[in-house]
Amino acid sequence: MLKIALFVFAIAALGGLVLAAHVLRGRFAPWAVSLLHAALGATGIGLLLWVVVNGIGPASATAALCLFALAALGGFYLASLHLRRKLPPKAVVFIHASVAVIGFLTLVAGVLGA
Repeated sequence: MLKIALFVFAIAALGGLVLAAHVLRGRFAPWAVSLLHAALGATGIGLLLWVVVNGIGPASATAALCLFALAALGGFYLASLHLRRKLPPKAVVFIHASVAVIGFLTLVAGVLGA
């Protein structure tokens, strides 16, 4: 299940790169990509939550879940700005991406160590 979550998050990360590239160029990202990115992130979080609740993953899975949940909060904020037709501050995009990347690397460590 952790490998599936890792794969889902990897695809979500590709969408995140597209979204970040738009924002860093001062443009709004396409809603379709935003929604796909959010859906994949939520799916990955759901898979991780299942692993953690059932106690079948390493401790790093819990840490990754917490980091991805924190990244999701940042994602909700970014989406709220998009809904209000305001470009997000680049710093917020970097923080959101950084937390997600750290969560991803934490999950990678758990998958490789498991």
